[in-house]
Amino acid sequence: MSVVSLICARSGSKGLRGKNLRSLAGRSLLARAIDLSRAVSRVDRVIVSTDSTDIAEEARKSGADVPFLRPASLAEDDSPEWLVWRHALAYLKEVDGAYPDTLLVVPTTAPMRAVVDIERCLDEFQNGLGDVVVTVTEAHRSPYFNMVATRPDGTVGLAIPPGRSIVRRQDTPEIFDVTTVAYVARPEFVMTHGGIFDGRVRYVVVPRERALDIDTPLDFRIAECLMAARPE
Repeated sequence: MSVVSLICARSGSKGLRGKNLRSLAGRSLLARAIDLSRAVSRVDRVIVSTDSTDIAEEARKSGADVPFLRPASLAEDDSPEWLVWRHALAYLKEVDGAYPDTLLVVPTTAPMRAVVDIERCLDEFQNGLGDVVVTVTEAHRSPYFNMVATRPDGTVGLAIPPGRSIVRRQDTPEIFDVTTVAYVARPEFVMTHGGIFDGRVRYVVVPRERALDIDTPLDFRIAECLMAARPE
């Protein structure tokens, strides 16, 4: 089964400027995503999709392929990453004559993840029970219990009223936060549907300490602290 790891790394980032090339403990976030992808034995090829020649150069130095530069229309702040996945798959289909069996997407923003997290995602996907596999962590808040939404009259109420009195968060339906550790998808599904949750979505639970998503300077400082605390 052929597995292509896709790393999407555009040049613009409003929350944390230069995020993809920012160094964390001596390696850029981009290089860390490439390193991890290459460490997964089932990955046959690592491809970086970017609009930046600087990012492309860093990617190649780190051992990834950059067979194309992403068009500017797919590198805007509001460009859906789903379309970036499609663009890469369309390229592979045109050049190779077929899609890979499996598309693994490894965002640069989760540098604390481990190879075992990716392996478990691939295992779950290869069970054949879903179109997509996402990674999640246990949520500490629940829309049925302690998350509120505003009302037109200026008051707030539970985001999702449970229909019965709930006095403990533990009594609510099980809720997870989606993380950016990894996504695994069937290429044909990506090319024919509009988003992840249009299909059968399976999940893998990742420990919270390995699921940090870097989007702001504060997130990056937390990552530096977590990285410094890792055992040698």
